[in-house]
Amino acid sequence: MRTVIVGAGIAGVSAAGALRASGREGEIVLIGDEPELPYRRPPVSKEIVRGEKTTDEIRIKKAEWFAGQQITLRTGTTVTSIGDGAVHLDAEELAYDQLLLATGGRARNPWNAMGIRTLRSVADVPRLQSEMAAGKHLVVVGAGLIGSEIAASARGLRCEVTLLETAQAPLPRLLPPELAQMYVELHKAEGTDLHTNVTVSSITDEGETVVRADDGRSWSGPVVVVAVGMEPNIALAEQAGLAIAPPEDGGGILVDEFGHTSAPGIFAAGDVANQPTPSFLGGVLGGRHRVEHWQGAQNHGAAVGKNMAGLATPFEEVPWCWSDQYGHTLQVVGWPLATHELVVRGSLAGHDFTAYLLEDGVVRGAVAMARPGEIRTARKWIADGARLEDVLS
Repeated sequence: MRTVIVGAGIAGVSAAGALRASGREGEIVLIGDEPELPYRRPPVSKEIVRGEKTTDEIRIKKAEWFAGQQITLRTGTTVTSIGDGAVHLDAEELAYDQLLLATGGRARNPWNAMGIRTLRSVADVPRLQSEMAAGKHLVVVGAGLIGSEIAASARGLRCEVTLLETAQAPLPRLLPPELAQMYVELHKAEGTDLHTNVTVSSITDEGETVVRADDGRSWSGPVVVVAVGMEPNIALAEQAGLAIAPPEDGGGILVDEFGHTSAPGIFAAGDVANQPTPSFLGGVLGGRHRVEHWQGAQNHGAAVGKNMAGLATPFEEVPWCWSDQYGHTLQVVGWPLATHELVVRGSLAGHDFTAYLLEDGVVRGAVAMARPGEIRTARKWIADGARLEDVLS
């Protein structure tokens, strides 16, 4: 029996390991389009771009692990299409009995200018790293997780940084306004020139790279880093006729709670998979969601790998992610929404707090700095559908 996994990021590697640990015999082939051994992506916008770690220090597994698990790892290999029970490579065809698509995503870049940089893979690092080390002025478009981390890393290297965000405050997809305001103040305190409510209309090369907003404002610099999210890599799935979620529902490949796609024998996991909302949340997220965080991809990949081995265990997990900026670690669990009631324990100004997000008194999300124990407990409360007044009484 041959299992083929397309995508050698954390979801693909975790699935391959779970398959073997669950007793799967036969051939497992893990295909990645990057020439590198699989590596952890979170450090790319932090320790790697700052030059504090090497790529070898962030490997998911060493080469010996893949050999020991009898997993055939093929790096620098592009799958061009799927069909008739096989994946098609540039010069060969590889038949499969089961297929997992763990194709992740790519940096979104709606503009076309020579001075634009993105930061998604280690291949993006050398040029941007050299520019940051030279102390150049960076204009960063997008103050989500990656954009904010790039800005913080650049300031740590004494670059001048202009940070632009469409929303009213940074991290708009993670934090309600009251908490996001803390990051407005943090960026400014660290010397980052933050501008919010910016809708970029164009980015053009004019000697320097010029970013223009639709209200007439403009900013320019030798380097513009675009960090406006990722697009799920669904081309193979679309070509194979798999069901795809519409963009307004998060996009990605539609899967059930076991990772099955709409085609027999084909699974999907990680950032590219659009999953059912956990039953303990009811209709909070409209029935489906897609997670773009490391921990989610790791755990979903492992769960789908077990299901491919026949364990048939539904995947229901409370999301968890983190961000390191300016020496502070932010942790977020669950699904914080702007409409939720906010209850804060500790000090936002002192960057030592846990904030609980409530829906009719039930804990739906939590955000914390410097309180890892409380965030772990909050994750359990969310899964249990606990009411904050009951668990804190």
